Amino acid sequence: MALEAPTPDEESRPRPLDPAQPAPARRGSDYAVLSREVQAAGLLRRRPVSYAVRISLNLALLAAGWTAFALIGPSWWQLPVAAYLAVVFTQTAFIGHDAGHQQISRHRRINDLVGRLHGNLLTGIGYEWWVSKHNRHHAHPNHVDRDPDIGGNAIAFTREQSQARRGVGVLLARSQAWLFFPMLLLEGLHLHYASVRPLFDRTGAARLGARLRDGALLLAHFGAYLAAVLLVLTPLQAVCFVAVHQGLFGLYMGCAFAPNHKGMPIIAKGDKVDFLRRQVLTSRNIRGGRFTDVLLGGLNYQVEHHLFPSMPRSALPRVQPLVRAFCARHGIAYHETGLLDSYAQVLRHLHTVGGPLRPELEY
Repeated sequence: MALEAPTPDEESRPRPLDPAQPAPARRGSDYAVLSREVQAAGLLRRRPVSYAVRISLNLALLAAGWTAFALIGPSWWQLPVAAYLAVVFTQTAFIGHDAGHQQISRHRRINDLVGRLHGNLLTGIGYEWWVSKHNRHHAHPNHVDRDPDIGGNAIAFTREQSQARRGVGVLLARSQAWLFFPMLLLEGLHLHYASVRPLFDRTGAARLGARLRDGALLLAHFGAYLAAVLLVLTPLQAVCFVAVHQGLFGLYMGCAFAPNHKGMPIIAKGDKVDFLRRQVLTSRNIRGGRFTDVLLGGLNYQVEHHLFPSMPRSALPRVQPLVRAFCARHGIAYHETGLLDSYAQVLRHLHTVGGPLRPELEY
């Protein structure tokens, strides 16, 4: 059962989830039934060997990229290396994502160690900051004022957000569908900035020890990265290398996360939706085979990932038929589409949201 396509006007507003969706007899009861089925199938069991192989392969690819960088030296052939490293950096970030969800080991310390090494040290993304932000998203996906991913700072996700824009924000919002992918080229730099900023926030929740540890790892990453680029390349080549590498890194990251929820139903303030329906109805799966699984780091199983965030990535394809059948039995809309169509849905939604700011349109 697929969600009905909203009208342009409906698509731009925070709207309640489909009232025809049946509510459970008691809060969380349907999810409890589904969870028991999943546990009985052994799909929540950690798979450390699988992750050990994945991590080892990814580290080898990362080492190969930097080795090629050192061997090639000051040459414009470094730009393909920058593109290659952008892909491997994103795959490294996917492992950090899994560690943040405690998917790799039963022991939190091991997960956090893997997460900090793959986040702070290897990609320059603050693990502590990201986990805090991402957990809030998982708890309240597409919920106005509760999901930080639809906060509307760069992109307006609701008509209210677009109408609240002033100055340059108006120009961005009314053309945001056209600017969406170009803006993703800056996402890598934004992630680095957002990772460093909390280190200087003394009023934040992070302890001093955690800030110092994360800061040391981030400093090691940026110091080694800039030293390598500036010592090996000419100044112009260095600027171009960083632009290509960070731009494609941000674009890849954005393209992997964008299909998950953008353009799906938004939960308005005050709406009460049980956990199962809150996770399923706001999420979008992407169809595809093993290549898509690797390309998107398992995020293409967004429904299953949101229902069971600690489930190892390799178990997501196996749990999908069970979740899909469960949703069908209970009349819960389960949305799945192709990758290109998911981007089209996202862009249509962003275009509609920015519509009231386009002077050529009358609303």
